[in-house]
Amino acid sequence: MSRISSAFEAQTSHLIPFITVGDPDLPTTVEIVVELARQGAAIIELGLPYSDPIADGPIIQLSSQRALNKGVRLGDIFGVVRTIRQRCDVPLVLFTYCNPIYRYGLERFLREAADAGADGILMPDIPPEEAGDLREIASRYGLDVIFLVAPTSTPERVDLICQASTGFVYLVAATGVTGTRTQLASNLAEKLDLVKASAKRSGKHLPVAVGFGVSSPEQVSSIRAMGADGVVVGSALVERIGRWAQDPGIDATGLLERVGSFAAELQTGLSLSEA
Repeated sequence: MSRISSAFEAQTSHLIPFITVGDPDLPTTVEIVVELARQGAAIIELGLPYSDPIADGPIIQLSSQRALNKGVRLGDIFGVVRTIRQRCDVPLVLFTYCNPIYRYGLERFLREAADAGADGILMPDIPPEEAGDLREIASRYGLDVIFLVAPTSTPERVDLICQASTGFVYLVAATGVTGTRTQLASNLAEKLDLVKASAKRSGKHLPVAVGFGVSSPEQVSSIRAMGADGVVVGSALVERIGRWAQDPGIDATGLLERVGSFAAELQTGLSLSEA
């Protein structure tokens, strides 16, 4: 059983934070991951900085650009993962795009990611039909491959995505790119039921996580109450990290304290849904 599957089996937490590697810098990225794990994150998504992140909105785009401006490159990711692994065993999913990975070399990237201690890979611009090599090589190195279900995906396509996914399947909560939103889509519960039924039919006991636009403990609570196995929070956290890091009145210790407090707030949403 993979570390990702074990995290869902344990059912001690359902929060999946997303952060951008290298924003505000590489050492702080490690400390943020350790703090999120300490606050009980089930899994952590590490966004690899890229110049054209087409699935991401302005908040994550800006964080990627800040990291790139500081010289963060693909090879730096493995050092970050390796250092995290020396500190904690929280499952790590690498969120990236196909262009830098295929330029680096798909097998080389997956081998080095696995050697460093990563647990899964998510490429939003690779559909299952084009992911044969990715899935085969990732499986060889013990990495899960997670695919996205769009709000507009047909039942037939949901079945295809669930069959292709390992670790978990990721339901996008709303159309468009990542970002903070004040309201959840009115049909999210219905879509989640559809994906969960498909995941069950896959025969793999595949968990379903929901993300894109989740910004508050109340939204976390609502999504968990709908039956989601995991809730991804990205832009809301990335925005705070960027803002706090640029505040001259907040030092590194203060930044980590604020990250921990926000993670704890999000965890209260999970407690509310299960009360």
